[in-house]
Amino acid sequence: MEQQSMNLDRLSDMRGANVYDSDGDKIGSVDEIFYDEDTNQPEWIGIGTGFFGTKRVLVPVQGASFEGDDVRVPYAKDQVKNSPDIDGDEISQQTERELGSYYGLGYTEQRSDTGLPEGGSGTTSGGTYDRDRDVDVDRTGDSVVRSEEELKVGKRQTEAGSARLRKWVETEPVETDVELKRETVRVERETLDRPVSGAAIGEETIDVALTREEAVVDKQVVAKERVGLEKDVEVEHKTVSDEVRKERVETEGDTVDTVGRRDDDDTLRR
Repeated sequence: MEQQSMNLDRLSDMRGANVYDSDGDKIGSVDEIFYDEDTNQPEWIGIGTGFFGTKRVLVPVQGASFEGDDVRVPYAKDQVKNSPDIDGDEISQQTERELGSYYGLGYTEQRSDTGLPEGGSGTTSGGTYDRDRDVDVDRTGDSVVRSEEELKVGKRQTEAGSARLRKWVETEPVETDVELKRETVRVERETLDRPVSGAAIGEETIDVALTREEAVVDKQVVAKERVGLEKDVEVEHKTVSDEVRKERVETEGDTVDTVGRRDDDDTLRR
């Protein structure tokens, strides 16, 4: 795809265009353009994204290019995401110095008040930019950067077993007591001592029906208990060990070892 150089008019027309990183992943869209008031040249592209929240994200115009209706920048998405915060609608020299250092651009006050150098695309004078370390690694000057590997332990989910809840049916004998009623016959005798008219002497039979209760067995299903499986989390402490490499620096000749630190203004303090 044909790449076109950057200019303010062209960038202004690209507001809302998609911005892609060096790997071709979408970062966001062109939201605003920061330009040098003295030279009227664009220097920073403000990117609006959906996952950076309210943070304003800037990338240098240097090294960026048009690809059709899109803009491509020579930086990885994570590097753009973690760029220094800025406040307001103007960029101070201090802020621009921090941004330039972060993106591996040199800083000078000779060209304009903005401090960005002419030319360059991610390299600094006398060294190269290591995007993984976010520092200027000087290999040809009078200093070297000593680095170390640090152990970073992450976590991932793995299968540790399984649990099963199974229901089956078994048969067991049961007994229960029940009261059953049964009719019986009782002979009652009453003494009578009086004449009976019209009575005949003869045989007579009386039948009385008797009843009784019988046990009738029936069964019904009754819910007795609910049984389920719930997962709990136990925390265990484990020591992880590995080997890390450390660079060492030694000197030869007449040297004095000093320990220094760099403040925010990049000045070495002894």
